[in-house]
Amino acid sequence: MEIVWFKRDLRIHDHAPLATAAAKGPVIPLYILEPELWQQPDMAGRHYDFLAECLGELDRDLTALGQPLVLRIGDAVEILSTLCSVHGVTTIRMHQETWNGWTYNRDRRVRAWARSAGIHIVEEMQFGIHRRMMSRRGWAGKWDAMMAAPIIPAPRSLMPVHVSGDGWPDPCQLGLAGDHCPQRQPGGRQAGLERLSSFLSHRGRAYRFSMSSPVTAPANCSRLSPYLAFGTLSMREVWQAQTRAREEVDQRPAEARRGWTQSLKSFNSRLHWHCHFMQKLEDEPVAEFRPFHPAYHDFDKSHADAGAWLAAWQAGQTGYPLVDACMRHLDATGWLTFRMRAMVMSFAAYHLWLDWRGPALHLARRFTDYEPGIHYSQCQMQSGITGINTIRIYNPIKQSQDQDPDGEFIRAWVPELAAMPDTLIHTPWLKPSTAPDYPPPLVDERRARRAAAAAMFAIRKSGVHAREAAAVVEKHGSRGGRHFVSDRGPGRRISSGHAARNQLELDL
Repeated sequence: MEIVWFKRDLRIHDHAPLATAAAKGPVIPLYILEPELWQQPDMAGRHYDFLAECLGELDRDLTALGQPLVLRIGDAVEILSTLCSVHGVTTIRMHQETWNGWTYNRDRRVRAWARSAGIHIVEEMQFGIHRRMMSRRGWAGKWDAMMAAPIIPAPRSLMPVHVSGDGWPDPCQLGLAGDHCPQRQPGGRQAGLERLSSFLSHRGRAYRFSMSSPVTAPANCSRLSPYLAFGTLSMREVWQAQTRAREEVDQRPAEARRGWTQSLKSFNSRLHWHCHFMQKLEDEPVAEFRPFHPAYHDFDKSHADAGAWLAAWQAGQTGYPLVDACMRHLDATGWLTFRMRAMVMSFAAYHLWLDWRGPALHLARRFTDYEPGIHYSQCQMQSGITGINTIRIYNPIKQSQDQDPDGEFIRAWVPELAAMPDTLIHTPWLKPSTAPDYPPPLVDERRARRAAAAAMFAIRKSGVHAREAAAVVEKHGSRGGRHFVSDRGPGRRISSGHAARNQLELDL
């Protein structure tokens, strides 16, 4: 008998640990609900609710095969030790997990226990993320090969093992109550498959040119990110589905291909970038807590208004309509398109001059699709502290004018501005009497942007900064392959609104 430990891989399809274990004999399909994990500052009720829906569907799928999911609540080492002892288990199979710092330390404890107990742990790759890589050279080719490999079918059946499980706890028991997310995407594999199908059949046609605007992105982006984050869909099956779609599109007449070719090419690139950024956290787990570049390890942004400004930003009360609309939309839906994620993080880090970690943790709790490897790399990038990416300070007024020109998104999420005329919807402070309940801007946009740019470029002037940036590129930069974002030493150019052509947009 073997244990298959489910983590962020909540499916029976394309699941190597489950398929291998089932072929050998009886399997205990195990999910460990760890209360200490749910007390971490990056976890929230919306994640827990999504997880519950995913596990409910996984349990139904496993039950249909003959053996329900076994849920145990508590410490992983204690639970695994008990199950192995009671049921004579000597092998535990699972997928590799590149997640937050708490799970990284938990896995180290589990491996130490397994070595001492003589338990064999087998970890399979899930996203094409490699352990203990000495260099990124050749990584892209290995990723392509893994994604092109055959999808592993679900087992035909599982032998019943009659192992008892625990009941699912109410979120109040874990201190997770009060995170109401009324428009959150539903969890589970079927919801993910439906979104994949609709994206590749019709929604994705306008993806390339609709992904940036918060008006069009919710309908035209794939919206697959939470299903990839929780593993109800495998990256390989998504990649192969879009590959088939691209091949089918290529056979169509020119008019029927219109829009699809560029959109699917862009989507394909973003699937590659997803794992490129996860590899960074695998190679440097402390990136969740510390900047990649040493120059920013002790970067002090403390100021008297920091606490109040962070609270206003979180609540969508900054006085900048698009920023506030995005933060309120995020509260209610658990999702934002990438351009808007970048803008709100940039605004917090530069205009409000906040240390990156506070805003990063808040966004982690708000994003249903929170994926630490992507999240912390992006939060650092949008805060200018990777040391290897162009400093890009998004101008919230220009973004508002470009991405929501008619104020449709703003009016939907900032009702205080519903009566504001189009000429003032992006700058309501010019006539505050029209919206007496809306706050004035926390900062002067131009003055704050220029002060932040001056401070950031002052740090980058030294030769030491450049040498250390080169070391970051050597460790984390992509190596070849047309699909991958170029991580390279910083130039002196600054953008106040337009993203460069190779700017990462993970609008899955």
